[in-house]
Amino acid sequence: MKLRLLTGVSALVAVAGLSACSSSGSGDGGSTGGGRTAIDVWLMRDSVSEAFQKDFEKNFEAAHRDIDVRIQIQEWEGIGEKVTAALAGNDAPDVIETGNTQVARFAQSGGLLDLSDKVGELGGDAWIEGLAEPGAWEGKQYGIPYYAANRVVVYRKDLFANAGVDVTRIKTRDQWIAATKKLDKGSQQGIYLPGQDWYAYAGFVWDEGGDLATESDGTWKGALDTPEALRAMAFYKELQALGKGPKDSDEAQPPQAEVMAKGQTAQIISTPGGANVVAQINPELKDELGFFPIPGKTAGTPGAVFTGGSDLVIPVVSQHHDAAFTFVKELTGDTWQKKLAVAMSYVPNKTTLAGAVAADPGASAMAVGAAVGHATPNTPGWAAVEARNPIKDYLTAVLTGGDPEREAAEASDAITDAMKSGS
Repeated sequence: MKLRLLTGVSALVAVAGLSACSSSGSGDGGSTGGGRTAIDVWLMRDSVSEAFQKDFEKNFEAAHRDIDVRIQIQEWEGIGEKVTAALAGNDAPDVIETGNTQVARFAQSGGLLDLSDKVGELGGDAWIEGLAEPGAWEGKQYGIPYYAANRVVVYRKDLFANAGVDVTRIKTRDQWIAATKKLDKGSQQGIYLPGQDWYAYAGFVWDEGGDLATESDGTWKGALDTPEALRAMAFYKELQALGKGPKDSDEAQPPQAEVMAKGQTAQIISTPGGANVVAQINPELKDELGFFPIPGKTAGTPGAVFTGGSDLVIPVVSQHHDAAFTFVKELTGDTWQKKLAVAMSYVPNKTTLAGAVAADPGASAMAVGAAVGHATPNTPGWAAVEARNPIKDYLTAVLTGGDPEREAAEASDAITDAMKSGS
């Protein structure tokens, strides 16, 4: 999932008529001059910097002189349809970067190579769950975790100091609420939380032990009407009231970074990249912005977050499975994951590599949350839910006075119907 500022992913269309095969029986079927195998790789815009890409290609080809890597940068807009077409044809690239929540849709089509027998070799026991889980489908691993990003709290150091709030003492949701109440005074917002920030709400649902949808005997249904999700809604409502965020729009309308840049907002929930936007708009705030993980219910556990980011997949129709896997193994291996994390302020794909971003305040705050991160329900039908997004309507309905239980039941039914239509 594109997560430079955590925007959504387009709904995808299922691919039919392809059958999966095991990576163990694949080989490389083509080569360039000099006996080198050429592989085409699609990486997404902002996935890597130009400098990182050049450094990786140079070192990779020096270590693997029989492979010629040809990386093509793709735009996020329309990428679902482009990948769908590629998987259905005979000229797909050999490696594709895909949003972690997209993998199930592509895997269901039969267009992705099963890499289950490679998990141990790739150190899969340490993968971030929010990347690894959606990269699997029906017990098989198709997506290899590439990088992660998630929301943190971006805060104003000066406003916290003026209110006498010590950020180091905010370890629980109750402490967060108490601090935010002190910050919410006069024209100053304790927190700017739009009413339809459903990813933030999802984190509170997971904190309570619930989920957005549940599966039983192969059937998925919405779960916003469970006691856990209703408790999450109550907390969301309490937090949202400590600011002037609109109840009927999300963090992009208006852009919350623009709101914070105006100078009267103590906190927003965003990826660290949001702080960069704030500072670009209002350079005077550059040194006043800090980060901390979204607090959890208890001091020992940070708040659950949606883990966005990307996985790498190999199309079945690729003629160069071995070379493609070599590329994936290198880019997702410890050496290049550490370099990628530093270069791009991403969270590495393994919990054991969190120390790589220790010197980056925003990325290190992300890494704390990523360790307990979640993905949206792992079903191809979820894309239809995001397209219609009854969760946003539900949040607005409750925040504007609707009965939580009645509105939750209606939203759960809408989620159920959407998943049925999208599967």
